[in-house]
Amino acid sequence: MLSNLYKLFILRFLFIFVIGVNFIPVKVYCNQEIVLFGDSLMSGYGLDEDSHLSTVLEKSLKLKEFDVRVINASVSGDTTSGGLNRLNWLIEGKDIDIVVLCLGANDMLRGISPNLVRQNLNKILETLTEKKITVLFAGMIAQEAFGQKYKKEFDKIYPELAQKFNVSFLPFLLDGVALNPELNLKDGKHPNAEGINLISKNLEKKLINLLRN
Repeated sequence: MLSNLYKLFILRFLFIFVIGVNFIPVKVYCNQEIVLFGDSLMSGYGLDEDSHLSTVLEKSLKLKEFDVRVINASVSGDTTSGGLNRLNWLIEGKDIDIVVLCLGANDMLRGISPNLVRQNLNKILETLTEKKITVLFAGMIAQEAFGQKYKKEFDKIYPELAQKFNVSFLPFLLDGVALNPELNLKDGKHPNAEGINLISKNLEKKLINLLRN
């Protein structure tokens, strides 16, 4: 009699355990740290904190059940040389899962040699991959005003480096935003809140694939 009761108890326990495991809601993508590493285009220049790319992107990903923290490590006015100089400080001793890298716009505006831009970005990507940090690399496009030769050399930096390091690639950070007055501040260079929302959506598509892998 006791043996039968014991067996019945075990069976009921296993049934409750199995059913419970199947119905417990679980967040599959947990505790991921994403760092935005760029210049004023990602730092939130001229915007309230609620409209910063880091804030908008984190909120959107959390609504999709991704447990993430998006850190704004972008500095207005930064160049690829500046980014390279502060890279070790950024990653040393940190538990970073993904870096969204977009630098070079200020190099281009200052007419800095595309060879130097390539050299700096190459070293940044090399360091991040050596540290086993996943990268989402966002590109830039040079303005026509600098001439066709400069534009050709500058524009090909990003796709070529993305292919070399086999990293996730968004060809142009400002896709759909650049030159659209409704999506930029009055200076015509920096995205407004609506522009940031579009940039966030473009980045998010790439980031979701990375977070799921």
